[in-house]
Amino acid sequence: MLATLVAAWHWLLAIPNLGVYLTVGWAAYLVGLGSWIVLQKREPAATMSWLLGLALLPYVGFIIYHYLGPQRITRHRIRRARSRAPKLSATTPGDLIARELSRLGVSTTSLPPTTATDVRLLLDGGAKYTALLEDVAKAQHSIDVEYYIFLADRTGTALRDALIERAAAGVQVRLLLDAVGSAKTKSRFFDPLLEAGGQFSWFHPMRLGRFWRRPWLNMRTHRKIVVIDGCIGYTGGINVTDEEDERLRSDAYRDVHVRVEGEVTRALQAVFVEDWAYATGHPPVMPPAPAFATGDYPVQVVASGPDSPWEAIHRLHVGAIHSAQRRVWLTTPYFVPGEAAMMALTSAALGGLDVRLLVPKMSDSKLVTYAARSYFDDLLAAGVRVYEYGPRLLHSKTLLVDDTLAIIGSANFDHRSFRLNFEVSLLFHDARVASELERVIELDFALAPRVRDDRARPLWRSRLPEALARLVSPLL
Repeated sequence: MLATLVAAWHWLLAIPNLGVYLTVGWAAYLVGLGSWIVLQKREPAATMSWLLGLALLPYVGFIIYHYLGPQRITRHRIRRARSRAPKLSATTPGDLIARELSRLGVSTTSLPPTTATDVRLLLDGGAKYTALLEDVAKAQHSIDVEYYIFLADRTGTALRDALIERAAAGVQVRLLLDAVGSAKTKSRFFDPLLEAGGQFSWFHPMRLGRFWRRPWLNMRTHRKIVVIDGCIGYTGGINVTDEEDERLRSDAYRDVHVRVEGEVTRALQAVFVEDWAYATGHPPVMPPAPAFATGDYPVQVVASGPDSPWEAIHRLHVGAIHSAQRRVWLTTPYFVPGEAAMMALTSAALGGLDVRLLVPKMSDSKLVTYAARSYFDDLLAAGVRVYEYGPRLLHSKTLLVDDTLAIIGSANFDHRSFRLNFEVSLLFHDARVASELERVIELDFALAPRVRDDRARPLWRSRLPEALARLVSPLL
């Protein structure tokens, strides 16, 4: 074998003008692929990063781009089905700022503002899993479930078995999981669910063997959606795993989920149905809607993903921050802001508002942690108060603006969530929800030391790693 390789190498070196051929090939490859990237008209920093990568890593850069580079997904046919679904009764928020943000949500997602009859914030996995299993056990007609991570551990087995029991009782059960986030869980784990009459599908399964087609490796559904009987809904940041159950692990993630009842669940279900139809190829069918009473919690579902160029959740966050009159409190496990988001935060702080950022002391990615810290100096200089939560890994994704606006969902405050992942958030215009979220965040502030201007920052352990991580932050 070695002799064959050596002979092949000598044969290659013997080709006349080999250097010229390689140079011409490299130039053609760089011009062709570089032109394709430039024509996509994406953010200049990200475009330049990809171009430099292609130039410095000939051919290898193409493989990286093929698997991880930006792609556009078209789901117009499925989205048109939303217009044929039963209409939600749009509500009009009372104040001007709420109306502007609601119009922004409608323009970017076609989902109108609606209401909830009940809203419950669920702090940590123990509260979420307990409530969810109780609601699943009472389901009579349908259960729709979509998660990024669903592991075959104690937590995942409990939910799977609950779904099996309901499917065997004649309830329509549909389970959609991301093929990368839940890669540790084998399909056979869900065979009992299929045998009981439930349905199961992977979102963007790997197609690595089809080299002529770009894989969906870098575009995941990061959504966490459960809709039960069309009238109870769950969403937020908590996946299905023992890692997020503080009753099982002392180092479980610190996270926030939300349980809603009322017409808002119809919008959550519409988002799930689009994903289900896209992943399975089945027609996008919405189950019959129950009779909804008008709730007194104004709320709007905002969904975003690489199938839309509008970055709805990104725009929602930036618009909400710009609308602030008194305070902006942001919690996120991944903080890698774009120029618009960074400008919004620093402008609010420079304008004298109470702007606070809560991030984990160390996230599950050192690269993201260093990239986040690279922004701290500019934030602190503008007057933003930055806190690093230390007891456990902070995983909640929330935004609190003034006393009435709260955003809770699955999206991190980074490029990946805003542009590459399929995400969903709930926008509340309600003082009660905002007050409850304020209480939750204040509990976390009490366990999160404030980042100081005079903190020690050794060159090799802090400043240089942070600067290098920032260089690749547009690709994170």
